[in-house]
Amino acid sequence: MPVKLIADLHTHTLASGHAYGTIRENAQAASEKQLKILGTTEHGPGIPGTCDPFYFCNLKVIPKKLFDVHMLFGCEVNVLVDGKLGLEQRWLNKLDYAIVGIHGLCYTDAGKAQNTRNLINCMKHPKVKIVSHPDDDHTPLNYEELVPAAKEYGVALELNNSSLLKKEVRLNCYENYTTMLQLCEKHNVPIVIDSDAHDPSGVGNFALATKFIEEIGFPDSLILNADERRVIDFINT
Repeated sequence: MPVKLIADLHTHTLASGHAYGTIRENAQAASEKQLKILGTTEHGPGIPGTCDPFYFCNLKVIPKKLFDVHMLFGCEVNVLVDGKLGLEQRWLNKLDYAIVGIHGLCYTDAGKAQNTRNLINCMKHPKVKIVSHPDDDHTPLNYEELVPAAKEYGVALELNNSSLLKKEVRLNCYENYTTMLQLCEKHNVPIVIDSDAHDPSGVGNFALATKFIEEIGFPDSLILNADERRVIDFINT
């Protein structure tokens, strides 16, 4: 039986510039999917059309409960070519958490070794809790180095359902996730399964990801968002 997930920690709204729902529409969709926690993580600077960083300074006005769903507010911050985060500290301070990820729109492949070093350097920031979609060989990664680093810095690696939906675009994503998950199990490193939804209809859509982990036999105990208390404790550490 597929694992029951209670949180979706990587979603986008209109504020990201290429997504199509509001915070409340996403929250209502999360409630209808019986999720307990929803993370809204707009794209950071570097993605065309996304919000100005000033957007993040006023997140405190949004209710922390919408449609009986606990709301968390973060940002999907870009990894830059010099291994730095694409969001200034003053804006990071306003977030519940940050996700870091490589996006080809604002990153040039530097080769497997340097890509991995750049990503790991960004993972060291205490606000960073998740690495988004580490799966695309257009910017290859060394998982033998990435997974132990995730354990060292207390960061969860993401299994991104949207990547699995776009496997013709995300080069070798299934193969890379197989390698990554095997190493996560070996090193006891937690993962998070996210939708990366850009429309309310995608919120809480984990179908391909849960099927994938069931097929490879990945343990539910290492899936962060299978437990509500585990998610809250992880974000707050």
